[in-house]
Amino acid sequence: MADGKMVSETLKNMYPSQLPTLKMAKSNVRLLAYSVLYLVFLVLGAAIFSAIEAPEETEMIRYIRRRKEQFLSNFTCITDSALEDLIVEIITANNRGVSAAKSTAGEHNWSFGQSFFFSSTIVTTIGYGHVHPLSEGGKIFCIIYAIIGIPMTFILLTALVERLLLPTTWLLYWLNSKLGHLYQPFNIRVFHLAIIGTITFGLFMVVPAFIFAKLEPGWDFLDSLYYCFISLTTIGLGDYIPGDAPRQPMRPLYKICITAYLLLGLTFVMLLLHLYNDIPQLNLGLFLLRGSDLATGDPERMRLSGTGGVAPKYTQHNDQPVRQNVKVVSRPVDSPSPEEDTTPVHAQMPPIIPTNQGSG
Repeated sequence: MADGKMVSETLKNMYPSQLPTLKMAKSNVRLLAYSVLYLVFLVLGAAIFSAIEAPEETEMIRYIRRRKEQFLSNFTCITDSALEDLIVEIITANNRGVSAAKSTAGEHNWSFGQSFFFSSTIVTTIGYGHVHPLSEGGKIFCIIYAIIGIPMTFILLTALVERLLLPTTWLLYWLNSKLGHLYQPFNIRVFHLAIIGTITFGLFMVVPAFIFAKLEPGWDFLDSLYYCFISLTTIGLGDYIPGDAPRQPMRPLYKICITAYLLLGLTFVMLLLHLYNDIPQLNLGLFLLRGSDLATGDPERMRLSGTGGVAPKYTQHNDQPVRQNVKVVSRPVDSPSPEEDTTPVHAQMPPIIPTNQGSG
């Protein structure tokens, strides 16, 4: 017993971080605190929405009841139950995308333009919900179509974002060369993110909002801006749908143009999210990952892991002797210091340019 206890104490002293303890990891503590904060955020949102919208809903209910009572008093031959049954049927049909209004009775939800727009809302996960399949075959096909279409859309948007990273990286490179001697790299990257965010908001929120406010009857600028934001963030509430006004001219072409706008807008939103996540100081999600414990843990644990908190780097082994000539290039005075730079490698100004030559 004494020998076993001595061995246990020896292992505990040699490898304290390898033995199980009751102490919770820091990342788990942060995750728990964030979950509580998230729950409080949901409760706060529910309270605010309830306080703002409940009075409007109560007033609308009172108005509908008054209108119903007036209708029954004007047409005494109609019973309250018969009218109630008719209202329920109309509401059910409207929820399934079929309107009983005379002004929209001739408009079909499944014309080519409408169907094209509906397909785009599926594969982009916007899903307005104003129109949906009515048949069993349509529902089954919708599931299969979404399983195939959503990954295809993600691949397309990822490829487009990769192309857009080229000009945005050149912009970051230019900002580093002009402002590197005045500001820290982190500040430059935040400024770069703000520029891209302003361009995205202007081109895909403000400008389309003015256009929709002009084209859509009953929409003001706030309604249009609200629609653009709800759509490009893929929330897709479905309370505002462009192109659904009665007797909409060139409806199929209009719906196809809206689809193109949504795809292009989603691409720039993904670009903005990519640039945001690429700044470690702003990406708070990194502090909730289990790997953050290793990066900020005790030095002994990082040493025993064999990586020092950084993933191992593998280089190609070459048995042939290689002579490396390094050409030193003077770095501009206004470029940031490499020790302080947190800019991605593809956007930094390299201080040296190595050239390899085989042994002659």
